[in-house]
Amino acid sequence: MFFNKLRKLERKASQIDALGEKYSSMIDEQLKDKTKEFQKRLIEGEPIDNIAIEAFATVREVAKRTIGLYPYKVQLLGGLTLNDGNIAEMRTGEGKTLVAPISAYLNAIEGRGVHIVTVNDYLAKRDKETMAPIFEFLGLTVGLIQGEMNPSERQEAYACDITYVTNNELGFDYLRDNMAKDRSHKVLRGLNYCIIDEVDSILIDEARTPLIISGVSQPNEGYYVKADIFFNILKEGRKIETDENASKLERALTRNQQEITETGDYIVDKKEKRVHLTSQGIAKAENFFKFKCYTDPENLEIIHYIDNALKANALFKKDIDYIIQDGKIEIVDEFTGRILKGRRYSNGLHQAIEVKEGVVLQPESKTLASITYQNLFRLYRKISGMTGTAKTEEIEFRDLYNMDVVVIPTNKPITRIDQDDVVFLTEKEKYAAIVSDIKQNYEKGRPVLVGTTNIEVSELISTMLNKVGVKHTVLNAKHHEQEAEIISRAGEKNGVTVATNMAGRGTDIKLGKDVVDLGGLKVIGTERHESRRIDNQLRGRSGRQGDPGETIFYLSLEDDLMNLFGASKYISLFKSLGTEQGYEIKHPLITKSVEKAQKSIESRNYGSRKSVMEFDNIINKQRMTIYRDRNRLFEEDGLKEVLKIIDSILLIEIQKLRNSPYEEKNIVKIRSKLYEFTGIKVGDDIISPLSNNGIVQLIKDNFTNRIKDYKKEVIADILKHMMFDVIDQAWSEHIDVLSNLQRDAGLYGAAGKDPVQEFFSQSYELFNALIEDIQIRIVRLAFKIDFKSIFEQSESSDFKLDFNKNDRTI
Repeated sequence: MFFNKLRKLERKASQIDALGEKYSSMIDEQLKDKTKEFQKRLIEGEPIDNIAIEAFATVREVAKRTIGLYPYKVQLLGGLTLNDGNIAEMRTGEGKTLVAPISAYLNAIEGRGVHIVTVNDYLAKRDKETMAPIFEFLGLTVGLIQGEMNPSERQEAYACDITYVTNNELGFDYLRDNMAKDRSHKVLRGLNYCIIDEVDSILIDEARTPLIISGVSQPNEGYYVKADIFFNILKEGRKIETDENASKLERALTRNQQEITETGDYIVDKKEKRVHLTSQGIAKAENFFKFKCYTDPENLEIIHYIDNALKANALFKKDIDYIIQDGKIEIVDEFTGRILKGRRYSNGLHQAIEVKEGVVLQPESKTLASITYQNLFRLYRKISGMTGTAKTEEIEFRDLYNMDVVVIPTNKPITRIDQDDVVFLTEKEKYAAIVSDIKQNYEKGRPVLVGTTNIEVSELISTMLNKVGVKHTVLNAKHHEQEAEIISRAGEKNGVTVATNMAGRGTDIKLGKDVVDLGGLKVIGTERHESRRIDNQLRGRSGRQGDPGETIFYLSLEDDLMNLFGASKYISLFKSLGTEQGYEIKHPLITKSVEKAQKSIESRNYGSRKSVMEFDNIINKQRMTIYRDRNRLFEEDGLKEVLKIIDSILLIEIQKLRNSPYEEKNIVKIRSKLYEFTGIKVGDDIISPLSNNGIVQLIKDNFTNRIKDYKKEVIADILKHMMFDVIDQAWSEHIDVLSNLQRDAGLYGAAGKDPVQEFFSQSYELFNALIEDIQIRIVRLAFKIDFKSIFEQSESSDFKLDFNKNDRTI
């Protein structure tokens, strides 16, 4: 299948190539006129695929004339892959930046907009400035979104034919648009076609973390502090599944009847990234917090603080998961090593870490709107992506996003040498060997890039290099400002760069003078990452465009990855070989174990991301319903909409009450319900002779009578503003309820039920109740608004709503 797909692409690329001479003979004006010609053909009904070959040939020739780059055939293959809505896997240095415009031009001439998404502001700006001359020559507009831009600047940028934007900015703009109370405040104009650069980073690495717009509420500092104090009296334990002194035969015979014993007060499961109290720890909690029984429902609030204290102290590590910067806890992306500016852990975890580290406690966040990248990008009519590393995740891309991964051949043969892993018994021996390797290459003048998995290791290597006199540059979340510049110089003679996984994705490392003769850039990995893809990204920093290069990973049996999957059993192998201090080994058993461990973690992480999507798909249907109804309000008359809701909700409520067998009791209930909803006191003698519709009409007449002396346009705006507020508040509360429901879904799995199905059933009932609740709130608030005060203050839409209850009598 893959080769058939590639062959088809190669045939198309050859057709484009064949037009090269014809298009190179055209004058500038002829090329510029091509855009109008293509647009005319589309208007006349010609399928866009019919003009694809000509459009690619056009943009190829224009690239040569404007920026001096003539796309290679492999870049045409990449562009064609993107146009098909798939992922082009292209090695580092193969010119992905030029691939995007080839596909973007064809799709932009339809006039519906194209978004080219990158991972940071620097890359978005760089790529836009580099490629804009191509689009502008062809009569298309190019926009750029940057973090500091205001709404009007964003509107202008998104209105362009092609817009360069980061995934973060795009996601938050989408959420803000769906919270706007005025159409003029919206910035996006629709989600048509999207090209995602570093697609694996965005759709895989960041898939588990939703984008969240938050409000604030005051944290209960006392509970956070008390829970943190409680943690510090606990002792970590471990699970004991068998008698550790038993023979292999005894353990095998009792395998099916093992009793798991837990020691200590809490157990950390590093593999699953979980922590829980043991029975001994629960007893301590009952004593410390004066609980009669730990699991009593009345203790749930405090248990939430205890759980967060456990996670903050036992699972989250400073300089690995987060750093302290300017007195604040800043999250570090586990895959890139970058600081996730503005991101905070949710559900009180961030506050628990703040208490742990003794920094100022920030307000708790309340979710106002959220969406995952998975569901954000699936809103586009068509998406595609580029990256140097996607093949290992091709099943996930196909299953979740309906995109195939097409491995594009390199323009020049790869000459880089990837050495086998070198394994040591301890981390201390491993780091000593790494520093020795760096020093040897440094003395020869050969550049070295050292890739670490976290800040802590990068700073340890830096300290060791300083001791042996090796000049170097450190690039991690603490020193990220000059990321692109530092990485771009990593290939210069005598250059030594120590970097976390951030390692400047999107920035080429070009070899300095004489470096080719020294063997090119040497890349050293200080340990294997959980994902093979991240390891491949590090390898890909070396050997661009046929350059020489070398990569090697140094491991120890104390590494996190090795420990997670039982590499400790190989320690006896080392000892049986009579190894001395600093002894290294290359053994197929260990290599196989590393690969097995990585595949196992990748499978587990895929399962986690798939689970996130399954839950978010359910939430997304509800989200889309709310956003659809909310956006419909922009088209509606606010007054007519409120009257329609009054009619609907009151009729339903009255019909429910009419079922009462006793007429007298029935009238009392209706009178009470009308007062509850509207604040209007209606006499029994008025209600008795009226039909259900007659009662509703009475209430509607009362409402219209209250507003008859005011401008209808302003009344409509006031009511529309109120409805937006009600929908947003109710949806925010609903998100919190769903968050708690999802968090507890695992309990259904333990009970033998399908957690996703249970979540669907319960959330569906909650959503139906939400829709009714929104209508009830709208009716109540409509009757509480003091229109007279509003119009006395101002007749503009800049008003202050007064929802104080005013009793009225009919």
